[in-house]
Amino acid sequence: MDSENNESGVCGCCGPLRPRYKRLVDNIFPEDPKDGLSKSDMEKLTFYAVSAPEKLDRIGAYLAERLSRDVVRHRYGNVVIAMEALDQLLMACHSQSIKPFVESFLHMVAKLLESREPDLQVLGTNSFVKFANIEEDTPSYHRRYDFFVSQFSAMCHSTHEDVDTRTRIRVAGIKGLQGVVRKTVNDELQAIIWEPQHMDKLIPSMLFNMQDSDDLDSHLDNHHLWEPNEFAVSCFRIIMYSIQAQHSHHVIQQVLGHLDTHNKNTPRVRAGIVQVLLETVAIAAKGSVGPTVLEVFNTLLKHLRMSVDFELGESSRRNSSSSVSSGRSKESEERIVQNAIIQTIGFFGGNLPDYQRAEVMMFIMGKVPVYGTPCHTLDTVKIGHQGTKRIQTMLLSSLIMVTSGFKSKSMAAALPPPFLDPLFSISLMEDSELRQLVLEILHNIIDRHDNRAKLRGIRIIPNVAALKIKREKISKQDVAFMKKHGQQLYRHIYLGCKEDDNVHKNFELLFTTLAILTIELANEDVVVDLIRLSIALQDMALANEENMSMSIRCGVMALVAAYLNFLSQMIANPSFCQHVSKVIELRNMDAPYLLPEHIFRDKCILPECLDKEERALYFQTVDMAECLAGPGYNAERLSIPYVPQVTVLYTVGKILHRCKQTSQDRLTRRKSFVDTVSLQVDILSNSLPDKSQLAEEITFETLKKAIDTSGLEEQERERRRQVMEKFQKAPFEELAAHCESKANMLHERLAHIFELTIRPPPSPSGVVSVSSGHAQHQSVPVYEMKFPDLCVY
Repeated sequence: MDSENNESGVCGCCGPLRPRYKRLVDNIFPEDPKDGLSKSDMEKLTFYAVSAPEKLDRIGAYLAERLSRDVVRHRYGNVVIAMEALDQLLMACHSQSIKPFVESFLHMVAKLLESREPDLQVLGTNSFVKFANIEEDTPSYHRRYDFFVSQFSAMCHSTHEDVDTRTRIRVAGIKGLQGVVRKTVNDELQAIIWEPQHMDKLIPSMLFNMQDSDDLDSHLDNHHLWEPNEFAVSCFRIIMYSIQAQHSHHVIQQVLGHLDTHNKNTPRVRAGIVQVLLETVAIAAKGSVGPTVLEVFNTLLKHLRMSVDFELGESSRRNSSSSVSSGRSKESEERIVQNAIIQTIGFFGGNLPDYQRAEVMMFIMGKVPVYGTPCHTLDTVKIGHQGTKRIQTMLLSSLIMVTSGFKSKSMAAALPPPFLDPLFSISLMEDSELRQLVLEILHNIIDRHDNRAKLRGIRIIPNVAALKIKREKISKQDVAFMKKHGQQLYRHIYLGCKEDDNVHKNFELLFTTLAILTIELANEDVVVDLIRLSIALQDMALANEENMSMSIRCGVMALVAAYLNFLSQMIANPSFCQHVSKVIELRNMDAPYLLPEHIFRDKCILPECLDKEERALYFQTVDMAECLAGPGYNAERLSIPYVPQVTVLYTVGKILHRCKQTSQDRLTRRKSFVDTVSLQVDILSNSLPDKSQLAEEITFETLKKAIDTSGLEEQERERRRQVMEKFQKAPFEELAAHCESKANMLHERLAHIFELTIRPPPSPSGVVSVSSGHAQHQSVPVYEMKFPDLCVY
């Protein structure tokens, strides 16, 4: 009988008759555990295990038996020796027979982890980590690590009284979890590690130990990691820098989903999540983000709208309650959320490649609510005028960040009509802040050579050449862009100048806009158009047909002076520069309020009126046309007055805005409506005859001219020639605006007639009449009221 197989024989208790593998295992244990593992005997055991791999499972089982007995008897020296032997056998044997041995090994590690001795727990963890680093040839079909995940997670939350011991146990727990992940992440049969029941233990254990806190009692109950969120930001930075770039979108999607889940949480929690998202996308934007880009923006815009809803709802409730202080704090906290969202949108968009940034610009612009255009996502009816203004401001602010540093070779690609049209519509709203934001966005896109810093502020620049403006020759694509959209740009600058709520910053931004257009997009034709626009602005301030305040009129004059001074030096025309300098010099002496250095001071003294007869104080079209006469410039076009083409969208927007601000009676509203429409259309003043000409004195010479018809044919031919020349040379936009102005003049006259003839029907409750400055009510009996036939039953 083979003595090695006679484990249960009668003579099993005799040493010489014990199986060989048991004798070899027993020999590695010295009489005094302090002497450590016997190296020579360990070499014999290892050689035997490698030579007879089928004995590995029995060797492992016997070592496990001895280790369990030594743990119970607190013989920790022998426990250390047994684990060292197991480690060496594990590293030396790589045959197929090692799998049963691994089961015994993991069983012994589990025994050590279950003990309450920190040294044994650390010892078992170190052995498991060594095992985790071994790459097995074939996957394991039945091995599970649920126990180890739970045990290592528990060690990560150790509350041992001794600080050093507690730290050793926690570090061992973290190493153990790392070993579990390392062992299972590449094993297709061990995908179980990613399931929620394991992640809910693993992730909190990692976060718990990453967090720095001195208060251990509250440290166990502290789950408010989003507020404050310094720890969360640091944690996700580590995660984003630790994973490969192609997987970064998974983290972003998880944070977005978490934000959706907590959409009704406190503002500070939501702000904390958004700020973590900011840090996440800031890292991901440098790599491959993939289809997550628009999902990020869509989610952020949705939460921006929700934050505005929460803020406005809280504001309305605050107005109807007594808790003023708490309501204001709630409102300020929602502002924190909104600012965090704007920062995230802007920073993410600003770090994207140019081709993706253009798509994001279009995407955000499509979300901005604009009067007269469909708004698919943001319902402006529920949030009202105040909420709409808030969303417009925040989205435009984010667009400023997205467009910062954006460089496009072609303006047509950077400013397509779906982006340009709603942007310009906002620029015409009666809100100075919105107009400022629009101009800043235009500066970011048009200023491709970063000249804005040199042009900051509105002033008379004495030497433009000293600014060292960077510019290139305008491309054919940009020439075509200005032919198509130039009149649109001029129109919105013109209409934006006469808004009565303009402040110093508005005029600064308008000056910068004109200057950047000159640098980036101005050829000879555009230069002539910009001069015509400047003359039109000057004439608008002088004529004052819309009853602008004196400060706005002088501001427009100062803007024209600053710009023509810049333009004359940019085109390097000496005679033009001389004319502009002469007007500015005279203004310095006689009318300083027409210059930017004076009018925009707080204590600038304003004149009572602007005298048109003081021709030397104003820029003259004839003089500038003579300066530009010559090759390159079509100076004859300067004699054609610039008339902006007012779009229907602009008129409707003005009407809607004013209707929101008025609450008068029906007749007054109808008059306001007609006045609003009439005010939006600029009628060419030269097209209407002067009243003085109509009241010409009848003399003998007048009668003689009336009888003599010889010169009438010549006058008619000259008039026709002028009309033909105008329709041949004037831009289409001006011709359309001229025809529209005549049509609107007719509508204005008809509306005035209707207002005088149509009266509201009598009411039995009485009508109001004004007599001697006092309102009097006059009752009308029902039987005296006259109704139309169709209304009588």
